[in-house]
Amino acid sequence: MKKTLSVNGVIHEMELDPRTTLLDLLRETLDLTGTKKGCDHGQCGACTVHVDGKAVLSCLQLAATLDGNVTTIEGIGTEDAPHPIQEAFLKHDAYQCGFCTPGQIMSALSCINEGNAGASEEIKRTMSGNLCRCAAYKNILAAIESARDVMEAQK
Repeated sequence: MKKTLSVNGVIHEMELDPRTTLLDLLRETLDLTGTKKGCDHGQCGACTVHVDGKAVLSCLQLAATLDGNVTTIEGIGTEDAPHPIQEAFLKHDAYQCGFCTPGQIMSALSCINEGNAGASEEIKRTMSGNLCRCAAYKNILAAIESARDVMEAQK
């Protein structure tokens, strides 16, 4: 089927199998490999991206059903101008092996933007769908709290 999709602000017109997941479209068709394929069952959060600003598990989302704007880890900052959440992950050593980091960052950004980054317990609850094999949860929490403060100060 023919599909037009906006990814990171770029319009893509393509032919795709209607069974193609957003994750496979991003990684295999658009060569945006920052989004990771973890469990492929929606249980680890490694594939988290934003659709119209909301965090979604791209392994469970069929690309053919989308009409909104997709933002991946490649779309939130640059090497020269990283997003505050990316800087916070570096500052607080919240990336460890790095496999889950893109999904963690995208979920963390959604957590902050949706107003769910108040108390530590609220952040933990909101981020509970993202697994870290290295158990860097304490550092991830510190990074989210730090980025939240920076982002609020920039408003």
